Amino acid sequence: MDKNRYCVIMCGGIGSRFWPYSRKAMPKQFIDFLGTGRSLLQLTIDRLEGIVPLENIIILTNEQYAEIVQEQIPEIKREQILLEPVMRNTAPCNAWAAWHIKALNPDANIMVAPSDHLILKHADFKDSVVRAYEFLENKDAIVTFGVKPNRPETGYGYIQEDERVDDYFSRVKTFTEKPNKELANLFLESGEFFWNSGMFFWNVDTIIGAMRNYAPEIADIFDHANLFYGTPQEQEFINQHYGDCPNISIDYAVLEKARDVFVEKVDFGWSDLGTWGSIYDNSPKNRDGNVTPNTRVLAFESNNNVIAAQSDKLVVVSGLNGYIVADTADALLIVPKNDEQKIKNYVNEAKTHFGDKYL
Repeated sequence: MDKNRYCVIMCGGIGSRFWPYSRKAMPKQFIDFLGTGRSLLQLTIDRLEGIVPLENIIILTNEQYAEIVQEQIPEIKREQILLEPVMRNTAPCNAWAAWHIKALNPDANIMVAPSDHLILKHADFKDSVVRAYEFLENKDAIVTFGVKPNRPETGYGYIQEDERVDDYFSRVKTFTEKPNKELANLFLESGEFFWNSGMFFWNVDTIIGAMRNYAPEIADIFDHANLFYGTPQEQEFINQHYGDCPNISIDYAVLEKARDVFVEKVDFGWSDLGTWGSIYDNSPKNRDGNVTPNTRVLAFESNNNVIAAQSDKLVVVSGLNGYIVADTADALLIVPKNDEQKIKNYVNEAKTHFGDKYL
């Protein structure tokens, strides 16, 4: 394996759209949603085997999840885990990772991957990742993976391709955050748009240069800590100054402004496991179209539901069609699948009425 290949795994989210399973104390990336015996984070690490040296994997997470990461990925050394003292979205965390890796290897090519995605075709995934790394070897560029849409999904961001470089790569024309249904339909019909997978590739100097050009308020903070990277003082500096970073995504801060951004069109069975609906779409279904992960269910005249319980509790439903039923020790969610984008609103309402008790 190429010693200049690095991977940054973003592992700090709460996953509120997976409430009530995903909680602050145990977010979705640490849960075995698919019944494989491996959490989503563990599956992410598994996919990198043979592509990125284990010692070149950096995990970015919140400080409260340090022990969980170490328990689930014991082969990762403590110094490979970067602990955010506060949540500041994806631009600050990618900036920290870039400056940190620069101190370790100034020639690094970096892949950024979320910790909670599903990849079904591992061989095709490996081929796509290797192509992206090789593309960076000859260009001062940023690469993102684009997935051909098969439905007008409103929960994903979109990438519009411009001129084609070859069969796999095109320049990026525009990025669009989650569109409404009408716009998503137009994107699908045009054939020019791809789902934004949230996976990116860049050379360490490329992303640091882009940060300095397009997000100087972030770059200035990390430039001031150059002497600390790779030393015990690094975390101390981060604890003091990380909260000064704006809360902004890498898409808004850099990608939508940068030149030489390319999309690699990929097909490796990708899904952003961000919602209960995505679990339904990517799980085996019984003859009634119901998904019941690790749950005892008796369903009568009920179709196309996802029903999950965290205990040995027997769940009995009748006349239920197209619903999410998610049961935990202290909370029960029952909502139509078509309304799953509202779950974050329901979580906010729970916080308003009951504080953090059910979060």
